[in-house]
Amino acid sequence: MGDAVGQMLASAVGIAISPVPLIAVILMLATPKGQANGAAFTAGWMLALAAVVTVVVLAGSGIGTDAGTPTWSYWLKLALGVLFLLLGAKQWRGRPREGHVTEPPKWMRAIDRFTPGKAAGLAVALVVANPKNLALAVGGAASIATSGASVGGKTVAAVLMVLVGSLCTLLPLGVHLLGGDRSAQVLGGWKAWMAAHNAAVMMVVLVVLGAKYVGDSISGLTT
Repeated sequence: MGDAVGQMLASAVGIAISPVPLIAVILMLATPKGQANGAAFTAGWMLALAAVVTVVVLAGSGIGTDAGTPTWSYWLKLALGVLFLLLGAKQWRGRPREGHVTEPPKWMRAIDRFTPGKAAGLAVALVVANPKNLALAVGGAASIATSGASVGGKTVAAVLMVLVGSLCTLLPLGVHLLGGDRSAQVLGGWKAWMAAHNAAVMMVVLVVLGAKYVGDSISGLTT
């Protein structure tokens, strides 16, 4: 089980520090329906991430029964690694220039009119329709599927991946519910920091993960 957890942890952390879902939850929590919408968004995020991870783990575990890591997993990691590097470069090129304020997307401007259903739907879209989040989820789940862990070990690793990958939604909701009067100030600080440093943070994460995936795949394919 340790191998499965170790292999997926980097991908799960990459998902967890995604700024968009964190900012979305914080904005929702500041609206009249904040608690209901924030809870619905968190539930939608966790369910969507769990669905992706479960499908990939089940499918990957059934491909190839030989001992050792199957060759297809290295090719998948190579493709994902290259994708991460390209996304990292795109993230950096598209960063806001000094003095330039990026206009927020339409859904963010309409977030005060969201219902719990729309909040959950947005969360699902941010998991399955966002190339970075989907690639990280697939990569982490594939690492679990091709590990030498037992069925129980893979299950535990998959659950941990969903929990770690959902910290971007669970933590703001927890602060709102338990933080009392200071919660708005704390969440506002988080939102401001993530909005200001989004491009740099995601660029570093994507480049580091891309280099790791490419390095692992080359090492596996040439041995």
